[in-house]
Amino acid sequence: MNLTIYQLDAFTNEVFAGNPAAVVPLREWISDELMQKIAAENNLAETAFYVAEGEQFHIRWFTPTVEVNLCGHATLATAYTIFEYAKYPKTIIEFKSRSGILKVEKKGDLLELDFPVDVPVPAETPEELLIGFDATPIQTLKGISDYFLVFENESQIKALEPDFRTIAQVKCRGIIVTAKGDEVDFVSRFFGPQSGIDEDPVTGSAHTTLTPFWVEKLGKSTLSAKQISARGGELTCTLVGDRVKIAGKVAPYLKGEIFV
Repeated sequence: MNLTIYQLDAFTNEVFAGNPAAVVPLREWISDELMQKIAAENNLAETAFYVAEGEQFHIRWFTPTVEVNLCGHATLATAYTIFEYAKYPKTIIEFKSRSGILKVEKKGDLLELDFPVDVPVPAETPEELLIGFDATPIQTLKGISDYFLVFENESQIKALEPDFRTIAQVKCRGIIVTAKGDEVDFVSRFFGPQSGIDEDPVTGSAHTTLTPFWVEKLGKSTLSAKQISARGGELTCTLVGDRVKIAGKVAPYLKGEIFV
């Protein structure tokens, strides 16, 4: 069996930046075991698989070790693939997923995700995070699947050097760290050793938790954001009721063929 594969950099307008994702279009679903093996072989933060189902597309996301419930950058990359290579004629794509219906709208050279909001709530700071980051946040919260640590400034976020083995002991998908930005509204980083990726370059799904927090703090509904990983990525985030709209660009890197 031969499968087409695309690799694209999401939340950037140039290759070698943003967050790389693999996208594998399928005519029908292959086994979960095979999808997980392909994701492990790709060794990217996420590999997305999708199947067209009538007017919608069913999407699933795999890290190198597990299937996850939501992934923003791989959804953005998948939408780009459908618009550009499958020549999808409409401006809005609807995805069926583990997290419900997700929409992506094409707005010129921007693609805008429409995801459910994940409002974080106050939480105790696990000891493993205090030890693993060797830093004390000014506030700790928790979303549906991620811990959320708030620090005083952007410099602290840049300086964090976590002990991945220690923070991996915390039961969650991953850990978001954030602070008010120097040149943008807020900055963040995302660490997910629990999910097979120590640091994710740009995490769209984390911004469903970041956005409501910073909207409340800063008093405006549309925010500029930057994830300050080594590759870096830029996002525009808007809170609309119980939805978060996250806009960014995509840079295609390669098209290939998988032999399995």
